[in-house]
Amino acid sequence: MSYFIRIALIVGASLFFSGAAHAEQSFSECMKIEGQGLDYCADQAVAPVSNWIASKVFYEIPIGDDIKIRWIVIWLIFGALFFTFYLRFVSIWGFKHAIDLVRGKYADPHSPGEVSHFQALTTALSGTVGLGNIAGVAVAISLGGPGATFWMILAGLLGMSSKFAECTLGVKYRMYHSDGSVSGGPKYYLTTGLAERGLPNVGKVLAFFFAICCIGGAIGAGNMFQSNQAFAMTLQATGGDASPLAGKGWLFGLVIAILVAFVIIGGIRSIARVTARLVPLMASIYVLTALVILLSNFSQIPDAFGLIIKGAFAPEGVVGGFIGAMIQGFQRAGFSNEAGFGSAAIAHSAVKTKEPATEGFVALLEPFIDTVVICTMTALVIIITGSLNSSAELSGVALTASAFSSVFPWFEVVLAIAVVLFAISTMLSWSYYGSISWGFLFGHSKVAKYSFKVLFCLFIVLGAMASLGNVITFSDSMVFLMSLFNIAGLYLLAPVIRQEVQSYKQRMGQAGSD
Repeated sequence: MSYFIRIALIVGASLFFSGAAHAEQSFSECMKIEGQGLDYCADQAVAPVSNWIASKVFYEIPIGDDIKIRWIVIWLIFGALFFTFYLRFVSIWGFKHAIDLVRGKYADPHSPGEVSHFQALTTALSGTVGLGNIAGVAVAISLGGPGATFWMILAGLLGMSSKFAECTLGVKYRMYHSDGSVSGGPKYYLTTGLAERGLPNVGKVLAFFFAICCIGGAIGAGNMFQSNQAFAMTLQATGGDASPLAGKGWLFGLVIAILVAFVIIGGIRSIARVTARLVPLMASIYVLTALVILLSNFSQIPDAFGLIIKGAFAPEGVVGGFIGAMIQGFQRAGFSNEAGFGSAAIAHSAVKTKEPATEGFVALLEPFIDTVVICTMTALVIIITGSLNSSAELSGVALTASAFSSVFPWFEVVLAIAVVLFAISTMLSWSYYGSISWGFLFGHSKVAKYSFKVLFCLFIVLGAMASLGNVITFSDSMVFLMSLFNIAGLYLLAPVIRQEVQSYKQRMGQAGSD
């Protein structure tokens, strides 16, 4: 692994210094233009890098006249389909058992690990439930129409199997440290698992590049996107351009960075304690408000679903027709629930259990809660309130805020608070994901751990300064690229996953214990 690290450091250093020189020049030139502030110029300096990465990750394959589909979306779809059939629809027959595990029915406090099934689930959910549900859904239906919701739901249902596969392996091949902590996730099951199957070099290459992408995803999707949207929502709730925070994204980001730093210093146990309280609370407030709106407009729900179904297969109406709706639905669902990306396997690997398959069952609940339930409710609120048509100039979190506020004018303030707290909870999870990946490359010493945490917090400030377009471009690119290496490894380790499930089912039938 040290060989790959040396090569990466040489290449990375070359790219960094050449990119930094270009960015510095662009930044200096931008600051000389009258009327352009620090926020705008910082965003323009980042734009060339994010656009170049996105052009590779989201390369579009022509499949017909004026219709293109991104190769990474096809990769995710086939991965989810494969494991759905290969594991014989585990998301259906294993659903009840998953709930029993989260309730603690089979819990053994003496099992190795650091957190309970419930804490592992909430930690992973804190990285998915949040702005992907609030802002991502609005982006999807703004670009793909109401029909994108259908494809989001389908992607969520299929993604349950992908999540089961990666989280089962995450626990099976996790590493135990002398201080009692554990590290797991794709980096470890790709190296150890593939070495057991006679493919050690393949495993090292996949794990190495996954770790790099995970660090990039942690910096992009895990904090830059979060701080960006949290600031946008706070700015809107406090007066927009007239807000005292206007043009002060750096100050907002600095405050959030300090709050995050206080929690992440304590590691996964500290993060789990916070997310176990924060996620259920904020999700409950958000879901309850959505339910009130939907129930008060109950008669319109059938028509809303009619628009969703019609839009999902309509040959026209949005760019690319139903293919365009499908692409937006799958892309936003993927960004929301991260099934197949391998990120959640890092959090689930810290669970207290002796049976790897148990956390696979628990993990399959994530896409269902995140995408099938919460994303669908958000989409229905936007469609039923008519905000999609009346607020054509709005997108992202602003569109969702407009939809909820059309019924409850005071909800904009509540949503602003929810967005900030969701953003913080997501940052907490992704700081752990990035820290484990950083440790995989550079060791788990205290110096290595704290160096990443400092870097992570610095990018929170940068994220609040950048524009939505470039932050989304960079975030999507890094997170989706993780799936390339992760799913490739999952295919190679598929027999191990099936054997683990069959062995667990046999032991459950004999002993009925975790």
